Amino acid sequence: MSRERRREMVERGHRVLSTVRQCALLGISRSSLNYRRKGTRPEDLAVMEAMDQQYLSTPFYGSRRMRVWLGRQGQTVNRKRVQRLMRTMGLRAIYRRPRTSKPGPSGHKVYPYLLSGMQISRPNQVWAADITYIPMAKGFHYLVAIMDWYTRCVLAWRLSNTLDADFCVEALKEALGKGKPEVFNTDQGSQFTGEGFTGLLEQHGVRISMDGKGRYSDNIFIERLWRTVKYEEVYLKAYSNGREAKVGLDAYFHFYNNQRPHQALGYRTPAEVFSEESAPPDERSIKGKWTPGRAPEDPGNTAGLSLSFAPNLSN
Repeated sequence: MSRERRREMVERGHRVLSTVRQCALLGISRSSLNYRRKGTRPEDLAVMEAMDQQYLSTPFYGSRRMRVWLGRQGQTVNRKRVQRLMRTMGLRAIYRRPRTSKPGPSGHKVYPYLLSGMQISRPNQVWAADITYIPMAKGFHYLVAIMDWYTRCVLAWRLSNTLDADFCVEALKEALGKGKPEVFNTDQGSQFTGEGFTGLLEQHGVRISMDGKGRYSDNIFIERLWRTVKYEEVYLKAYSNGREAKVGLDAYFHFYNNQRPHQALGYRTPAEVFSEESAPPDERSIKGKWTPGRAPEDPGNTAGLSLSFAPNLSN
């Protein structure tokens, strides 16, 4: 559990346990209760919003190219500042990298990459998770989503104002209540390599696959999800705070799963394909959305997806 969550658990004025005793039991210092995270400067928020929008169009831009692009937009920013803000946002350039070195000690169990050449041909075969940055009027949040790769169905999501692992684990627990994948693929971010996340997958008998940083073919599907969510929801709404973001994203993901037709799915919705092809005839539902039992159709050019190349699919 993150330090911030433990601080929130302290109940001031408790009848039995003093504040000092509660802090000791939770493993935090008494002085940390008065800590308030320094807000992000407005000028940094403006740069971050600009980089976020540009990254959707050019995810292969690293800090050097991003700095040059910002300069052409009239924002003079040095590279160190761009690097710092990109780290804060969780952005990194996506491109094919040569295998010129072996990974060093990572501090976590190393899981193999299992998707090379795999044909994705059914729901619950492969799930994936990723985190993106959500800008707001004052500050920002992080959004994690868990998606079924074959159907594009968003099975669970969570918002957080920190990059701890707790909100990712909460999303995973919700997703596992709707099914179980054969393989779960993520990058090697600390939110996905911790015992809380990997242990839960292992308890459910799910094979864990982890790719290298910036592996372009493994990011393509969920990067397209982020682009869709941001252009169709986030940038249009310009959330004022986390509460507005949660309400807006909840409505959008319901629309995305249950109403938005996808060309790659034969103009059916993700929920239709997921429920029809993964659940028994009498249990075809997702998030309370029931669909009539009928023979599944061929979901267009989604069948037989191969991860050995980057296919040209559209949401």
